[in-house]
Amino acid sequence: MADPMRIRAALAGDITTVRVLMSHPMTTGKEPHFITDLEATHNGKTVLKGMFSGAVSQNPFLSFQFKGAAKGDKVSVKWVDNKGQTRTDEAAIA
Repeated sequence: MADPMRIRAALAGDITTVRVLMSHPMTTGKEPHFITDLEATHNGKTVLKGMFSGAVSQNPFLSFQFKGAAKGDKVSVKWVDNKGQTRTDEAAIA
């Protein structure tokens, strides 16, 4: 299993900014191994869905914003790769 993601979520006014550093080789070539799907949730509600390809760099970084959160709420990020591996981590909003 991959190393944990580094997730930071900060509330400023009514906007939450989430920064995620994922640990993944993201390799292409004879035996490709890369993240294909990503989903971020806040209190069980999807706030971001994305699809990646082999064109994304190793250990990808992602930043996004959403409204409607409060300090202490949890943000969860999950990815699935082309080999069926998955990783889910969460962080509290500061």
